[in-house]
Amino acid sequence: MTGSPHVRRPATLASLAAELGVSRTTVSNAYNRPDQLSAPLREKVLEAARRLGYPGPDPVARSLRTRRAGAVGLLLTEALSYAFRDPVATGFLEGLALACEQAGQGLLLVPVSPEHADVAAVHQAGVDGFVVYSVSEDDPHFRAVLERPVPTVVCDQPVGVEGVDRVSVDDREGMRALGAHLTALGHRKIGVLCMRLGPQRHDGPADLVRQENTSYPVQRERIGGLRDALVDAGVDWSAVPVVERFEHSPEAGASAARELLASYPDVTALVCTSDVLAIGALQHAAEAGIAVPDRLTITGFDGVPEAERVGLTTVRQPVRRKGQVAGELLLQRGERNKPKQIVLPTELVVGSTSGPATQTEKFFSGW
Repeated sequence: MTGSPHVRRPATLASLAAELGVSRTTVSNAYNRPDQLSAPLREKVLEAARRLGYPGPDPVARSLRTRRAGAVGLLLTEALSYAFRDPVATGFLEGLALACEQAGQGLLLVPVSPEHADVAAVHQAGVDGFVVYSVSEDDPHFRAVLERPVPTVVCDQPVGVEGVDRVSVDDREGMRALGAHLTALGHRKIGVLCMRLGPQRHDGPADLVRQENTSYPVQRERIGGLRDALVDAGVDWSAVPVVERFEHSPEAGASAARELLASYPDVTALVCTSDVLAIGALQHAAEAGIAVPDRLTITGFDGVPEAERVGLTTVRQPVRRKGQVAGELLLQRGERNKPKQIVLPTELVVGSTSGPATQTEKFFSGW
């Protein structure tokens, strides 16, 4: 069926220029280089465009011409919803979005599964550079990013990648300070709940070999910092139980706490490598009638808003600032020749969930 002959076709750059009696360059500058026109002339062009239905330059054609997409890609090896559900990812995303906003750049989320090696999403992303958010050392999507001829900034991990900017915190020192706080309170029987140590699903105890061979340096450093503090206090690290969870959620933290305490009921402190896991551990303690901190100390790492609300003892890191710095590093990459490594500070926050170790009896039948 043919269209009505009375339907007016949208204006084009050429027809708009003819309507105004100006050059096509003038119309183009009104959108792409507004500093080249006086304010009254630009407003005249834009008003005529609205009246005639001219939508502006084709962004696809423009990107082909300028060879710039006008957007930063965030590689996230999780489901898309993770960026809006996980409080650390949300804080990081807010900071990154702020940096992009200030630079007039868009932000494209590139979520991929850590369990699948399909890198098509990375190859097809129309971006001018990538911020890689905390992926494993052997992640195929990260390798695909490095194959793209665009600048890249890594947040947290991997480490030691040549020619790539990186922003992080000193995870090891942060956790060492937390461990020293616990040993000063007399804790020697300590259990650990950690985030995933590998790209393939594993839920359960993580032995020494798995701890050392993890492809996630952040977890390696956080566990290592705690180990340093406990060894300094005379604790045999090989006797410290570590339970791993693939999913990062309060539910995972609760189930991990339940599993560890069932096997080690004399533990006096649970050290969680994230606040999210610690919040889950607190939920389990409440449900099981375990007094915190009188019977059991629980700590986290990250300093998310919910941790502050429940008074969690934790290590606070500046997640929003980390995202902003990552964006600034990427957007300023063309101004310098050498990559930069920026380490932001952490802060030990002693809340109401940590207290002195106590001698306990094994009468909690719910463990």
